[in-house]
Amino acid sequence: MKIRIAYLEEPPFGWSGPDGAAMGADIDLATVVLRAIGATEIEHCLTTFSELLEGVAAGRWDMNVPLFITPERARRVAFSVPVWAIADGFLIRAESRKALNSYASVAERRDAWLGVIAGQVQRQSARAAGVSEDQIVIFQQQAEAIDAVLSGTVDAYASTALGNRILAERIGGSVLRAVEHQPTTGSALEIPFGAFSFSKNSDDLRDAVNRELRSYLGSPAHRERMARFGFTRKEIDPVLFR
Repeated sequence: MKIRIAYLEEPPFGWSGPDGAAMGADIDLATVVLRAIGATEIEHCLTTFSELLEGVAAGRWDMNVPLFITPERARRVAFSVPVWAIADGFLIRAESRKALNSYASVAERRDAWLGVIAGQVQRQSARAAGVSEDQIVIFQQQAEAIDAVLSGTVDAYASTALGNRILAERIGGSVLRAVEHQPTTGSALEIPFGAFSFSKNSDDLRDAVNRELRSYLGSPAHRERMARFGFTRKEIDPVLFR
């Protein structure tokens, strides 16, 4: 059985190694699960975020690496059980003095510009917090957003707190730093869930993946493998006890 899975260049979740082979936390999880359900061949399809939902819905591949679950996306694709829970954060220049630590903090400053990836939930989250459209700069690829932060074109890049932490460590803390979002006054910080996604007519594959996920998620083997990519109990436990 051959399974095609689409992924993004977005460490630590997925990226292409020196030899072009896909790797990363989401790739590792998919490989374990798909082998367990009988996949004899796994084809990794590199794509952009804006093509993920359309691609799987049109049958260009069989499933997507995990992305945040939203009602709008659930109308277009079928999600697996959640596999991680990760809050948003910013990647900013190390010397920045603008004190950006939430979407609300960006909205409060008319001289702050925020980079987001096209199609990702961070744009909607920023707008809901009051960030104006003219403060948002949209990029197609993560690498473009990082370059924009480094050059000062934008003041912050909005992505997952975990992903930004790993990026800051790889690039160097003297250049970039990751900032976890702080809850706004009178409200708790919501942590959204992420899950694999499939076309609406892929019930057999999704059901098989779900069965394996339910037995594997939270196991010692799962925790050990995910720890290699920076995942902790904070990202794993919420999906087990939701």
